[in-house]
Amino acid sequence: MEAIDPAYGTSTLLLIAAGAVALLLFLIIKVKLHAFVALVLVSALTALAAGIPVADVPSALTYGFSNTLGSVALLVGFGVMIGRLLETTGGAQVLADTLIGRFGEKRAPLALGVAALLFGFPIFFDAGLVVFLPIIMTVARRFGGSILLYAFPAAGAFAAMHAIVPPHPGPVAASELLGANIGLTLIIGVPVAVVSWYVGAFLVSQVIGRRVYVDIPASLFGEINGGRDTDTDDDGVPAAGGRGTGTTVTRTAPSFLTVLVVLLLPFVLISFNTVLDTLMTAGVIEEGATWAEYLKLLGNTPIALLITVLVATLLLGLRNRSMADVSDILDNALGPICAIILITGAGGMFGGVLRLSGIGDALSSSLSNLGISLILQAFVISTLLRVAQGSATVALTTTAGLLSAAVASAGLGSIQLTALVIAIAAGATVLSHVNDSGFWLVSRFFGMDVKTTLKTWTVLETTLGLSAFVLSLGLWAIG
Repeated sequence: MEAIDPAYGTSTLLLIAAGAVALLLFLIIKVKLHAFVALVLVSALTALAAGIPVADVPSALTYGFSNTLGSVALLVGFGVMIGRLLETTGGAQVLADTLIGRFGEKRAPLALGVAALLFGFPIFFDAGLVVFLPIIMTVARRFGGSILLYAFPAAGAFAAMHAIVPPHPGPVAASELLGANIGLTLIIGVPVAVVSWYVGAFLVSQVIGRRVYVDIPASLFGEINGGRDTDTDDDGVPAAGGRGTGTTVTRTAPSFLTVLVVLLLPFVLISFNTVLDTLMTAGVIEEGATWAEYLKLLGNTPIALLITVLVATLLLGLRNRSMADVSDILDNALGPICAIILITGAGGMFGGVLRLSGIGDALSSSLSNLGISLILQAFVISTLLRVAQGSATVALTTTAGLLSAAVASAGLGSIQLTALVIAIAAGATVLSHVNDSGFWLVSRFFGMDVKTTLKTWTVLETTLGLSAFVLSLGLWAIG
């Protein structure tokens, strides 16, 4: 579905967007209306207020909802299945013990963040976060304190890699539109992402985690006893040999190598897709080569996670269990995520309505000639587009498209072009709020209400983006 011709001027559209966000926050925080109901209601009212024809309002609502669910529902569903198997078999505990053994107890949050940086190279933010959830929960249960101390270093790492580093789609698209070298953007983007994460996400997360206590949510995986199963365990499945008898059966946890294979598999498979896409764009591999398309299919995120579920079932689930028991474990994993999927889809609906209403286009066209330096334009335009419509990828690609003509005529060097890409990515990262589906994923995964998520995750995303922008200014000066 394409954006409609704006019915109002830019100022009116921006007032409508601001009013919609204010109404949504009021309904959720003050009225205590369920987030899913509030998002759908405000999306419908915003569509009408922005001048979307009444007959097109249902299509406008389902546009953002279905697009978001199409990418999130399978991903979250398969992800929690993998997480549940890691939890109930003691695999998450094995991995957590290994990480803590190498880094030490005091560096547990750092260990999670470093691991997420490594795994975040080929994988999208939401996919990486959902696969990492059981490890985050296990470490948090072991050492106590706010879940944010352990969750935000990992989540911030995935966010930094997703926004700044090719082969993720946002920086790749921005590089192409601006004429920046993707290889150089990758080489420079990695250290920029790491430094931005450490300053803007890791250090900030430790301050936030000490000031804001958020209990460890039990709804996704429950309380796990580290590989010791009984017939009344939280997976809801009687232990093999003890069905209905009250007997306790002790099962040995899987080896670290087995857990590592299961955890690395989706990242390796997904890298097929992202890396091959980049190589095709660069002309290294012929576009449409059959062998490459098959590998890309394996690397499609839902397919990669499906394969991982099957492998985890074989390597973890069927150790001293029947297939019926494993099916029960997987079935019980899906129940708690219904609300997460629906609320995330509704968040995508709200962002989709804002995009279709023409708010983003009206804003971008009015900002394209600000009379300020290109690097500052890049950050400001990307930030405002991010705030207005929610999607970081849309903010990245739209901003790069708007600036492409000016950049082409400016005769910039290769480092300055890369600095522009990073500045746009920085703007597309800051101020994640209620029109961003990722905001709702973080909120629901870690059991936070909207007010707490705004005080924590929104702040962390903003400091992460500002850190990246400061580094881009340094690159701009050098270039």
